Amino acid sequence: MKVHQAEIVISAVKEEQYPDDRLPEIALAGRSNVGKSSFINKMIQRKNLARTSSKPGKTQTLNFYKINEAFYFVDVPGYGYAKVSKKERKAWGKMMENYFTKRENLKAAIMVVDMRHKPTEDDLLMYDFLKYYEIPVIVIATKMDKVPKSKRAKHVKQITEELELETKDIMIPFSAETGDGKDEAWSAIKSYI
Repeated sequence: MKVHQAEIVISAVKEEQYPDDRLPEIALAGRSNVGKSSFINKMIQRKNLARTSSKPGKTQTLNFYKINEAFYFVDVPGYGYAKVSKKERKAWGKMMENYFTKRENLKAAIMVVDMRHKPTEDDLLMYDFLKYYEIPVIVIATKMDKVPKSKRAKHVKQITEELELETKDIMIPFSAETGDGKDEAWSAIKSYI
């Protein structure tokens, strides 16, 4: 997909703030610092529309990015970051749960995991949560460029088995550095919008 237009429309914390133009939405979920912002930026060919940070826990709102006036990427707060107070984590959890369970425009979730490591307990919980609410999942295994080519299949298999990935869900190895996996990711996204 050629992206001609991409803009952040709103950073929302409650339902009343969500865009009301009824466009399809693709949510992005993942651990703090797993590379969600880098994924968005690579997909839309922009250096820093989605803010990247070396400090985890920066995204604290639902960030709605309108793409080509056709759909939204919705970046949700990263999970599994310990330096955030329990109270804050609980508030984020509630905000995310409301979005995932009530948002009619939500067509699929992109769950971003780090290809170099086994999915964490939080990743497993997130995947189970999305499956429970029957939200289609596209798993993006980032940082593919940091895994030797000879070991990539082993890592893909490990993630697939750990998550107990359902056959209708897709897993795509991806590199924000090289752009590998970008066409496959667009192809998967297009099937939901």
